[in-house]
Amino acid sequence: MSEIKDHIKDVIDNEPVVLFMKGTPQFIMCGNSDRALRALREAGAPVTAVNILLDPAIRQELAELSGWPTIPQVFVKGELIGGADIVQELAASGELEQKLESALGGEYRTSGEERVVEVGEPRNPFGSVFTR
Repeated sequence: MSEIKDHIKDVIDNEPVVLFMKGTPQFIMCGNSDRALRALREAGAPVTAVNILLDPAIRQELAELSGWPTIPQVFVKGELIGGADIVQELAASGELEQKLESALGGEYRTSGEERVVEVGEPRNPFGSVFTR
């Protein structure tokens, strides 16, 4: 397994709720990522976001791991829930909150925190690594 795939797997396995998205919660770069994040926020989920735009390899490795080709992707306790449409449908029916409570316990809403973790190497469109 590649280092990026290992890191993706580690994030999925160890974070309660993971949103692989285009951008970050503070700077959303895609309408579907925004819709998924809004549904998670409304459900009170603690969200760990991964910006897949940092490195093209993230999207490729994630698709291989999950078997899901599109972004965003939402995982709860290591289980792929789906993309924006599915997460919104689950939220509208009340099933998202039930799923979160079942997987995370009744107190999951108390943290409601959002954080961003980086996977891969940030790159610009010309292929060189950004300096920090």
